[in-house]
Amino acid sequence: APAAMEAREPLRDVRGALRAVLARVREGEPGEGREPFEPPRFWDALGQTFQVTSQEATKLSLAFSRPPLPSAEDCRKLSEDVQNAILAVATVYYWLPKGQGTTLRKMVRDATTEVVEGMIQLTDTILNAPVESLSQEQLISTGGVWEACEQVSNLPRDNQAAVASALAACLGVVKDAVEEMEHALVEGQDPYGNIMEDEELGFRGNRDTYWSEADRQLLSSCMGLMKASKACLKKVLGAVKAYGKAESPEQIAQLDDLADIANEISPSVDELALSMYPPVNPLAVRLNAAKLASVLKKILEIAKTSHVCPPSEEGWVQFLNDAVDHNMNKIKNFTQGQL
Repeated sequence: APAAMEAREPLRDVRGALRAVLARVREGEPGEGREPFEPPRFWDALGQTFQVTSQEATKLSLAFSRPPLPSAEDCRKLSEDVQNAILAVATVYYWLPKGQGTTLRKMVRDATTEVVEGMIQLTDTILNAPVESLSQEQLISTGGVWEACEQVSNLPRDNQAAVASALAACLGVVKDAVEEMEHALVEGQDPYGNIMEDEELGFRGNRDTYWSEADRQLLSSCMGLMKASKACLKKVLGAVKAYGKAESPEQIAQLDDLADIANEISPSVDELALSMYPPVNPLAVRLNAAKLASVLKKILEIAKTSHVCPPSEEGWVQFLNDAVDHNMNKIKNFTQGQL
């Protein structure tokens, strides 16, 4: 086995080099290009580097899948090719200037780090595996690199597409939260009935797990606010798809602002939903509702003053603003006595 270990030595160096690349990609700032940025050239190059990386992963994995093992010389060559493929991926990623949009850059960065992480995982697996056989882990790791490399074809090609996909993801999360809460409220008087039944008595005397009538009044306005969150995201997403452009720096920045504030909506919805379960603390509910309401008013404000809202869109902005205020005022009224 010493000879086998010796043959794999170059892979150790590669793993170290790949970890350094990973750290750089995670933290690094892009070069503000020396030459003008050409999207078609960038996407072609990125697609090619991802493809080459996929092929190198296959070659490396095959070389270590059955005896005889590659010679030290072959292993050095394989290792060098893997390292060059990953360096090429990182280099092309760095061509993408910040000015193209931070939402787009984050998505390309995530795809890039997944490829590098996948390759690190594969070298790990080969270094830790018994030498004679192709392990299940090695198959899984190789598939992982292939999958990460295929991601490039699904990436949004500009910041308008990137922000639309970010908003759609937020909307999906909020939809789920709203459905879950509606379901809990319909389940009847006792949201925990199915899990906390007292076996002997067939009921529980603990008020803390029930919603009182007053709780339910308060919660219906909270539901109103949660539904308004879903409507805001849906409408803003529609406007971004219909009117969003990523041509001028101003348009690109406005889209990023929308994505940034949209990212605050689902955590705020979750916080509010958590505080709605019994025992209800009306003040906690009010605080969480106020936080969500302010985030919603902010996204409506940003949308309204941006290029995605021509005058024809101002009706729904006003309508949703009013819906947020209406529900928030009711929540304030219900909790007034608690202050």
